[in-house]
Amino acid sequence: MTTTDVEITADLVRDLLREQHPDLAHLPVRLGARGWDNQLWRLGDDLAVRLPWATELADALLRKEHTWLPPLAPQLPLPVPVPQRLGEPGALFGRPWIVTTWVPGEPADRAPVTRPGSADLLAAFLSALHRPAPDGAPTGRGEGRRGGPLAEHTAGFEHGLAEVVERGLVAEPEPVRAVWQDAVAAPAWDGPAVWLHADLHPANVLTADGALSGVIDFGDLCAGDPAYDLAGAWRLLPDGAVDRFHDAYRGPDGGPADRATRRRARGWAAATALGGLIVGNAGDEGRPGGKSTWGPPARATLERLVATAG
Repeated sequence: MTTTDVEITADLVRDLLREQHPDLAHLPVRLGARGWDNQLWRLGDDLAVRLPWATELADALLRKEHTWLPPLAPQLPLPVPVPQRLGEPGALFGRPWIVTTWVPGEPADRAPVTRPGSADLLAAFLSALHRPAPDGAPTGRGEGRRGGPLAEHTAGFEHGLAEVVERGLVAEPEPVRAVWQDAVAAPAWDGPAVWLHADLHPANVLTADGALSGVIDFGDLCAGDPAYDLAGAWRLLPDGAVDRFHDAYRGPDGGPADRATRRRARGWAAATALGGLIVGNAGDEGRPGGKSTWGPPARATLERLVATAG
């Protein structure tokens, strides 16, 4: 894990704009948020500057967003941060960076979704996104790959489950393992590879007054099995709203997700919740380190999954 060797400040952001996008340099600059891979700086009222400050992988993710998200964004029924400008590495800052539109709202790991009607909003968003991706679309990253065959992630799932049990974060591992095993046993996705957000955890979804209001951070945008994104219903929505979500969702064939896809989605939800528990209890709010706000929604996800049938 690497971090940039340049301190990111408002003055640096302003200097970068003067150098590469001088027509924007007069706008006020202020810190918006420090995320997992990037820092976000507000630029005036309507824009933001995203600069990588951690893993080297963040550079490629920013370039991917800049390339692929603008043509997708107009099709999506929720606000998303649309890339407007690309900043190239230079003497002031040796990594790429982007200027995007600003999406208002509070991250759902801090202000959870509470309104059941958000199930319809999430379903509409994913129905619009989950269209067949073109040749050359990026594939998912990670062990195996996000949106790829679920069974390729079994070793990672078992490692995560063992870690949360060792830390005392999950007392009964077998119900969680049963969710995963049922998901792996489900038939694999045999439809077209569709566009995925591929990182729909609560810190990447925004809320306003308890309602879903925006989706951010498309760095993991890729093509694959829609079940990976459908797991977000378990991670984001309030208790009892998942069935409403599935009633409203329409996949690439125009119909609802079949039972096998729902089963795989439960498995992805369990695996990603384990990661959220680990990060949420790492004990360090810095980067790299822990984010305590990730723990409660991850725990709630596991509780929902083990309390309901597949």
